[in-house]
Amino acid sequence: MTLPLHDPAWLERMYNNRALVPDHMDYLQRWAHDSAQVRANLPCVLDAPYGTGVGETLDIFPSAPGSGPAGAPVPVLVFVHGGYWRALDKSDHSFVAPPFTQAGFCVVVVNYALCPGTPEAPVTIPHILRQMEKALGWVWQHIATHGGDPKRITVAGHSAGGHLAAMLLTSAWSLIGNGLPDGLVRNALSISGVHDLDPIMYTPMLQSVLNLTEQQVLQCSPARLLEPPVGQLYCVVGGDESPEFLRQNQLMQNAWGSHFVPRSQALPGLHHFSIVDALAKPGHDLHHIALNLLRA
Repeated sequence: MTLPLHDPAWLERMYNNRALVPDHMDYLQRWAHDSAQVRANLPCVLDAPYGTGVGETLDIFPSAPGSGPAGAPVPVLVFVHGGYWRALDKSDHSFVAPPFTQAGFCVVVVNYALCPGTPEAPVTIPHILRQMEKALGWVWQHIATHGGDPKRITVAGHSAGGHLAAMLLTSAWSLIGNGLPDGLVRNALSISGVHDLDPIMYTPMLQSVLNLTEQQVLQCSPARLLEPPVGQLYCVVGGDESPEFLRQNQLMQNAWGSHFVPRSQALPGLHHFSIVDALAKPGHDLHHIALNLLRA
């Protein structure tokens, strides 16, 4: 059966996650509330600038005292939020950090500018990708000051953040900044990620803000790029998500093979929002998946 990938009405149904999850606002409000509590009660460095542009800040949550070997640098989890490159903020996602800091890891939650920007300073997906590369370069250079090991960086992202996490595995780090090592991102976890942007370009509610071009689709779709020379990508999606998100999840293993993408899984009982809760829930399969990547 041929999928109606250029049918606007069908694409709206497939990609409008807020319509698919009627109580999505309950999740967003709880995330914001719980994240504010985390920032108030957990040691953290907030709004550290990784550049001078709009949105170029990040929050650092060091590993909890006594959670790891004394004095030894710990693996780093960099979390990239979703919101279709046009919404949400790092401040909505601080709640992801505590289960990992308590397990002995350093967590960094990054921000980026949101599409479409302004007429004077438009924001595109390639612009956001450059920001993420800048952020990861900053993490590599500075995270040791916060107890993190720059040689053990894992990026996890949700939805649009999953797309960015996968793309960061393909970045040519040695060409991006002086001294940045190839394989700067050791592993990545794409959670409900969008790996081929072509359908997004034909989804009216998204294209009206993202203004994707065919060239951007080719350059910024990880499923259309060659596999990276090093690193691994794990892809997970909620079993209750739309058929398109289930398809998008499988694209990376199809494109890069099971050596680079050894895990491509639909997690039963989860939708596009509850899957983020699962990441931050000790004992859940998704939390274990992230821990395994960090320890690899």
